[in-house]
This record gives sequence, C-alpha cells and structure tokens, in this order.
Amino acid sequence: MTSPHQAGRAATTTADVAVVGCGPVGLVLSILLAHKGWRVVILEKYRGQYPFPRVVAFDGETARSFASAGIGADLMELGEPLGQYMFQNAEGRELFSFEAPYEPGRDGWPIATVMHQPTFERALRDHVTTLPNITTLFGHKVESITDHGTHVSLTAPGPDHDGAVTASWVIGCDGANSFVRDAMGTRMIDLNFKHDWLLVDVVFHEKRAFRPNDVQVCDPARPTTIVASGRGHRRWEFMRLPGESIEELSTVERMWELLRPYDVTPDNADLTRNIVYTFQAALADKWRNGRLLLAGDSAHLMPPFAGQGMCSGIRDAANLAWKLDLVLRDIADDTLLDAYQAERSLQVRHTIEMSIEVGKIVSELDPVAAARRDAFLIAMQAKPEGVDLAPSAYALEDGIVRRTGGEVVLPHGELSPQGLVARGAERDRFDEVVGRGWQLITTLDPYEALGEDELEFLKVLGAQLVRVMPAGIPPKIARAHEVVDVERLYLPWLAGHKKVAALVRPDYYVFGFAQDRADLPALVQELKAQLPLV
Repeated sequence: MTSPHQAGRAATTTADVAVVGCGPVGLVLSILLAHKGWRVVILEKYRGQYPFPRVVAFDGETARSFASAGIGADLMELGEPLGQYMFQNAEGRELFSFEAPYEPGRDGWPIATVMHQPTFERALRDHVTTLPNITTLFGHKVESITDHGTHVSLTAPGPDHDGAVTASWVIGCDGANSFVRDAMGTRMIDLNFKHDWLLVDVVFHEKRAFRPNDVQVCDPARPTTIVASGRGHRRWEFMRLPGESIEELSTVERMWELLRPYDVTPDNADLTRNIVYTFQAALADKWRNGRLLLAGDSAHLMPPFAGQGMCSGIRDAANLAWKLDLVLRDIADDTLLDAYQAERSLQVRHTIEMSIEVGKIVSELDPVAAARRDAFLIAMQAKPEGVDLAPSAYALEDGIVRRTGGEVVLPHGELSPQGLVARGAERDRFDEVVGRGWQLITTLDPYEALGEDELEFLKVLGAQLVRVMPAGIPPKIARAHEVVDVERLYLPWLAGHKKVAALVRPDYYVFGFAQDRADLPALVQELKAQLPLV
C-alpha cells in the first residue's frame, strides 16, 4: 500500500533518494534525509510491516540517532532496561557480565535498551507519515535498477503503483539477500563464522522477572541465549548441534522440550515465532558503485552476541545521511561518498571481530575446551580480551577526520558525549537545546576566536556554534550561542583531552579537536580542506 500522503497510481515517482527496504536502517536514513528537505521514496517488498522481531536491543549511540529520527520522546516508553548481561557456564557459574543501568550514559541515553522491534518500527513509520516529502511504496519488490550516470531508474511494480521510480541516488537497505547489492556487482567477504541457531520468541501470560535479565549459557551440551525482547516478550536461542537436522530442531514439540527447563510451558506462555537462522559474519567488498550504495545488513553481517547488528546499520544511516546532504546541496562533489566505506568498513570490521570473539566463547562445543575456557574466565574475573564496548572501540580510523602527522590519532575521531545543558528556560539534552548537525563545542567565544572565512564556511554547513559555560552560572544569562554545562560533562571532557574545542560531525563523531585559541581556525580550515567542495 502507499503512504497516506500519496494518492493514485503514478506513472513515475521522482525522488532525490530511493531507499530500498523499510526496516529500521531504511526508515532512519529516510527520515534523516527528509528532515533536511530531500524527497525520499521507500520501496518495500512486503505489503505490510514485517510482524516478527529480529533485533532485541540497541545502544546509547543508536538511541541518539533514533531521537534524531523523531522518536526520542517515545524511547523510554517503547524500551525497557537491559539490566545485567551475564555469561554463565553449564553449572550456572558466572564467567563475566556487563551491567547496563537504565539511566543516561555517555550518549545521553541508557547504554543498552531492550526493545520489541515491530513496536519500534511502527513508531518510526508513524513519524514517516508526518513527513510529506517521503513516499512509501509497500508491496513493491524492486525488479531492475539502471544507473544512467546522472540518475537511477528502478522498476518495482506493486498493487497500487506502476512501479517506475527515478532518483538521484539509490541506497540498498534491503538486508542480507540484497537485490541492490547484486545489482552493484558487490560480493560478500566471508569472515569465517557460521552457526545455525533456533530462535524462539514467547509472550508470557503474566508478568515475570528473570535474574539475571539476559544470559548467555555457555554450555557445550547446548549453547543457549536467553534475552528480553521488549515488554512482555522474551527470546530463547538454541544452537543447532552436529548431526541435528533443522527439521527436528524446529518442531513445536522440540521447542517446548527445550523451553521446559526454564519453566516455560504452554500453560504460562505462547509461542509467537520460531525460525532457524544462520548466525554468520560477512562484509561487502564494495559499498558504492556509481549512484548505488549499501547500508545495514546488505553491507555487513555479524553474529548477534554483542548486540551490534542493527546498531551498525544505524551508524551507516547517520554517516551516509550527512554526506548525501552535502552532495545533494552541491556543497561537496560525490567523491565525498567514497569516504563512507573508508570510515564505516573499518568501524564495522572491528565490531564484527568483537562479535565473533563473543560468539566463540558462547559456541564452544568441546567439553574439554569449554572447561579450560571456564577456568580461564573465572580466574580473570573480568571480561575477556577483544570484547571492548568502550567508545574508543568505534572511533574513526580513516575518512573525514583530523590528522596528526598524517595519521588519525585519538582523541580525534572519537564518539562525542551528550549531557544535559541549559539556556534560558531550556534544560535538556545537548541535541535538543543546541540543535543537530555539525556542532562546534568550545570554551571560547567562537565568534571572537574565528575569522570571517571560517564563520562563513560553518554557516554554509549549517553548523551550531556553541560556547559551553561552567555549571552554576544562571542559564538565563546565557546568550544565543552559549549553554550551561549542567552535568559538568563538556568542560571536563575538553579539559581531559587538554583541548579548548571539538568540531563534531552530524553523526556525533568528532572531526577533530583544537588545542588552543590559535588552533581553532586551523581546525575549521582542515575540515574545509578535507571536504571535496564544489
């Protein structure tokens, strides 16, 4: 079906960007572009919303992107705390664990939130209906894509549209079996991790608490995952063992048999979904071909053990959206889009490798090797090496980022924090008070420290120039370009790096820091030099 703001059977739909796939990644990307004023058409092969959850959690960085996509006010109502994420051995002894308190973390949102994916997608789709520059075509499976050099034509016939679409750019957010990826001639590089798991989603008849809330049962007799999946929903995942057929594993009788040790029976729960899914790791070798690009699972696949599959796709959307915006505005030429793969493939490769390391811990089937693993992890009394969820784990290593001696050196490229700030009567997260997009965060008055050329360039970018004032200063005296650092986050952050300013990209990654007043104009000029300006 078409979106409410589209009427009739059009011969051809024309858009600035065609997004193939209406999952979370496609929705967020479409909304971010629409917020910038661009015309977007979303093509989705299913006639309605996909009814089953695939993803069950997201991190604080992803929450920040969801807020940018218009559902920030709903996040706490839609989600619930992840709580403790524990790895146990076959005897139930803790090997290591993560704590995820339901309070704002470094991104201004909880570090991990559990969700029911169909409910979240519904909220995103509801927001889409408020944006008149997004056209949604459900039940339209793309059958052909032709890149003409100056534009792209697609055919996607469906029930209420003739299926001809013309767009300046096409983004494939169409999942692991991506049609767009095939049309690009892109191949997936196998990263040597592949296991079949039975996924069973249940809804309990009555509210029930689990302690710990989320568990990886590292039992060589049957590796098992138990996770919350939104209010009233819970998922069990059981690894398929050698010699066990998919058919025998996925019978209803076998599922109830596997659930019975956890006191999950037809008397207290309903099965809502069961599927055998292959957990695998792969990375696309080419993310762009002409006017076609990839995002989300069409570009990368990873096992779910670190909870970063969808989060990585949302990072793609946030990264790609600002680059496409500059290209569509004729501020930068399209070589800027080549930085997309340079940046994201390195980041996501790290995330995949971390997910594989966690997966190896969980999926060990040799009892002797499992016993050695247990003894080692219990002796460590800490998370194992290679499992790093710190912000620096996702820092930029290439692309549009300031360099020192030709190399990207931290803290340049790190993920920026978000805290509460105040200005006048406003007191909220930084993005809500200051605004999104490029952000220059400084202890100085930017209008005094920068020259006319730098100020004009930042104005073209639509950057927010913000001087951060110490906590305790009355917010009512803050000028239009000033905020009070209510949580004492920003000034200690800059001071900790011995810097006076950070120039933050629209995807929340720091392009670079300025070490003193004299360095601030140079910081802006370096960004100007790196962007392929028209």
